[in-house]
Amino acid sequence: MKRILTYGTFDLLHWGHIRLLKRAKALGDYLVVGLSTDEFNEAKPGKQPSYHPYEVRKMMLESLRYVDLVIPEATWEQKSDDVTEHGIDVVVMGSDWKNSPRFEYLRPACEVVYLDRTEGTSTSDIRRDLLFEAIEYRRQDQQQAQFGQRGSQHDDAAPPPPSTARLRALGTDPETALPPPPDRD
Repeated sequence: MKRILTYGTFDLLHWGHIRLLKRAKALGDYLVVGLSTDEFNEAKPGKQPSYHPYEVRKMMLESLRYVDLVIPEATWEQKSDDVTEHGIDVVVMGSDWKNSPRFEYLRPACEVVYLDRTEGTSTSDIRRDLLFEAIEYRRQDQQQAQFGQRGSQHDDAAPPPPSTARLRALGTDPETALPPPPDRD
């Protein structure tokens, strides 16, 4: 039985994650996923905290047919022990980790394979799109409040939802001044 191991946070689970897990599983018979714990993610410089807590992310991964076992990833240094403990033949990571010493040192113990990322999706893109949608909805709410104060008769027509393509474009133009994010109570 060929055993595969991959690592990740898998927050805001999306089709890029599913595609990675499917391709990783296709390389063997048994797929182990090292899921970053909340504490490990918080310790990574520049990493935003996960939207979903570890237990929720674990439950989502365990429900996927490609995943056979989910283990906690609590440190960078545990990978060698994981390979030994779980009898891993291949460690699979996204191509953004290619030639990283964090995985290359495993080569004497197992094969290390880097799979191309899925173009057009990422957790960062999803977070950005949701932020832009929230900003656009807030703009619309503010416009409706202004018109309502002036006594507009056009309140019966609801505005269409914002276009994700238009919202993505807002973040790519450096000349676009975005409003501040909504207040959180």
